[in-house]
Order: sequence, then structure tokens, then C-alpha cells
Amino acid sequence: MKIAIVGASGAVGQEFLRVLSQRDFPVDELYLFGSSRSAGTSYSFKGKEYVVRELKDNDDFKGIDIAFCSAGGDTSISFADTITRHGTLMIDNSSAFRMEEDVPLVVPEVNGDDALVHPRNIISNPNCTTIQLVVALQPIEKLSHIKRVHVATYQAASGAGALGMAELEQQAAQLARGENPTVDKFAYQLMYNLIPQIDVFMDNDYTKEEMKMHRETKRIMHSDVLVSATCVRVPVMRAHSEAVWVETERPISPQEAREAFANASGVLLCDEPAKRQYPMPLYGTEQDPVIVGRIREDLANPNGLTFWCVSDQIRKGAALNAVQIAEYLIAKGHFDR
Repeated sequence: MKIAIVGASGAVGQEFLRVLSQRDFPVDELYLFGSSRSAGTSYSFKGKEYVVRELKDNDDFKGIDIAFCSAGGDTSISFADTITRHGTLMIDNSSAFRMEEDVPLVVPEVNGDDALVHPRNIISNPNCTTIQLVVALQPIEKLSHIKRVHVATYQAASGAGALGMAELEQQAAQLARGENPTVDKFAYQLMYNLIPQIDVFMDNDYTKEEMKMHRETKRIMHSDVLVSATCVRVPVMRAHSEAVWVETERPISPQEAREAFANASGVLLCDEPAKRQYPMPLYGTEQDPVIVGRIREDLANPNGLTFWCVSDQIRKGAALNAVQIAEYLIAKGHFDR
């Protein structure tokens, strides 16, 4: 198989290289693409060096089977035709096509079969917080239909890419030296602070990030579930956390939920409060599963359940989910010749 990574120099692009190698994805030929700034940079993959090409409107993608794209929405929109015109499947990490009816929005553990029909040769990777949420919701949905979800997110600097992580590191060092911190990537100082805004505010005073969770969850789960989110940036380097309250059609006991989580694909149960065992971003970093714990009844809702979950934003929230989409299609014989 011929595989391309678009945005190879970014945090997610680099994670693509690691995930493809660790999962022994069938890569026969690899092509790396990036901006004019990153063109010429070389990266190692399975003992061989690959040089980043500048992304241009030409025929470079002819013969490529899959292009994993993580170069931002504007780039995805500008180059979608270039990437797909010769039949390349574009698995896109940006928000550019997520709500387009003819572009499937896929989390393999939840709606993998949606990936089988992609008339524009584009499949969208959902927002990182949505991926984490729906993987955790799916085991509960199988027990009883979820009517409502309230979620508060605690999103790491990694959600703002490599520059976000670098700024948090820089601020920590500057503050330790007694200096004023550099504030550029985030609206405010992130170190020693929480910022209750991710992306721009919409007309309803929810942020775009919060509305992504509201809309994308419905689409992925093929559900009428109502989702209300508050998204907060926290001074954590990598791995997002979410506090989740769900209302189901019938009461779900914590033990019933634990059993469902324990048997669910893509979920790791970590829920022994007496032993102080619960998910934390420190231990969720560079891990594949969505880690779930703090499972308990919602004291404010007789049909309610609440839990806490953690997932690595760069892995399952981005690169890993995209690779799993490709693996799902391969398993279904989509690329058989």
C-alpha cells in the first residue's frame, strides 16, 4: 500500500509515523507532505529516511491509496480535490468536512460501517473530545438509550498542537525564573490557570468546540441524544479529561456500567476508588484506550450515571482513530485488488 501523511511535521503528523510503525500498518511506500517551511525536512520510519515534499496542486497523489491529513481545515479544503482526484482516500483530521452529509464522520468502535460509503473519497476524523466521549458512551447506549449528556472537558495543551505544548513548557520555565510568561498561542497564561474557552464563541455563547461535541455526537451515534458541553483548557501537557453525566431511558447501576465498560472495545476500566485508582492524564499519555473510572449514580437524576474519562488527544483523539479507520476498511476488503 502507498500511504501519504499530509502535515507530517506537526504533532499529529509525527504521531501518525509512530502509530503506523507500532501497529505494523501495511506501508509499502510512504510519502510525506507539508508546507513550504517544512519541505526538505527528513523523518525516519522503520529505519528509512523520508523527506517532506511541499504540498502542491499537482499529480503527486496519483497511485496513493490513503492520505492521512492533519494540516488544518484551510489546507484540507484547498487541497481536497488535489488529494482525491485520482482515487486516493483522504482521512482528514480537520473540522472542514465533518458535518457534510456525503462525508462520513467515523469512530470505528461506534460507527465503523459508515466508513464504507465515502462518495467524495473523504472520511472525517471527529473532534478529539467527541471521539473520547462517544467511545465511552457507546457501552452505555447498548444498555439503554442515552437521552441527555452533560460534559465538562479538561483539555490539555496538546489540543493546540506542538506550539501549544511548547508554550506551556516555556511558561513553566519562565515563571520558575520569576519572569513574565510568554502568551501567544493561548488567549491567557495557561500555566497555573484554567481557560474556559476553546475556539471562538458562537451566537449562543457556546464555543465552537462545545458545539462540535453537540453536533458530532448525534451524527456518529445516529442518535437524538442531547449534548451540552463546557470545554476548558488546563495546564496539562497531553491527554484530555472529561467529566460526563448521562441520562438513560432506564436506570443503569454503576456495576452494570462497569461490566459494560470492561467489555467494550477501545475502553480501559480503571475504577477502584478505595485504592485511589482512577483515570488521570499523567497515565493516559501515549496510551491507546479511553480510560474510564469514577463511575457512580447521579444523585440529581434517578436515571442518571456519571463517570470520568481520560484519553490521549494526539493518539485516540487524532492519529490513532484515523489509522483505525483505515484498518477497518482493510479488514472489510476495501483495498483488495
